[in-house]
Amino acid sequence: MNYLRGFVPWIAFAAVSAAGWQWGALAGLVLGLVVFLATRRAGVPADALILEISTVSYFVLLTAFAFAVPDSPVAGYCGALSFSWLALTAWGTLGARRPFTLGIARRSTPREFWETPQFLRINNVITLVWATAFVLTAAAVAACDALHAGTGAQIACQVVGFAVPAVFTARYPKIVQARYAALGGAA
Repeated sequence: MNYLRGFVPWIAFAAVSAAGWQWGALAGLVLGLVVFLATRRAGVPADALILEISTVSYFVLLTAFAFAVPDSPVAGYCGALSFSWLALTAWGTLGARRPFTLGIARRSTPREFWETPQFLRINNVITLVWATAFVLTAAAVAACDALHAGTGAQIACQVVGFAVPAVFTARYPKIVQARYAALGGAA
């Protein structure tokens, strides 16, 4: 569940935003920096921290804007905007052939598997699932905003938007490894 650490700033942003979107953005920025710096101090190379770098970048921009224009109508669309940013990050890493999950997966996978087609394929599929979930969640949250569905509906969309790909991420590698082993290969 290492990959969930990278989403802590986003979860904090959602939770603290009830006190004001600028405070939620600041909380996301502070936690994003804490996660990034702690991970770097632990020896993880910067190229393995795509999600963390994207997170800090987003919250730098959002925090500056939120404090500069606290009454902006953008505040009402932060949920959809946040998931859109995450979607762009995920799709961008797929387009660059460096799925953001690679750096996370390498932290818990022996080095000899890093360049295998199976490892790379698993990470492409997992990142694709996250990218799709982010797009669908951004659309669902935007629909909740447009329909004035309320905070409960938005929270439900966001929870599902994180839970489904998280469960997939936990299970999919094991399924692929079991299939590969059944065919006589090694995972």
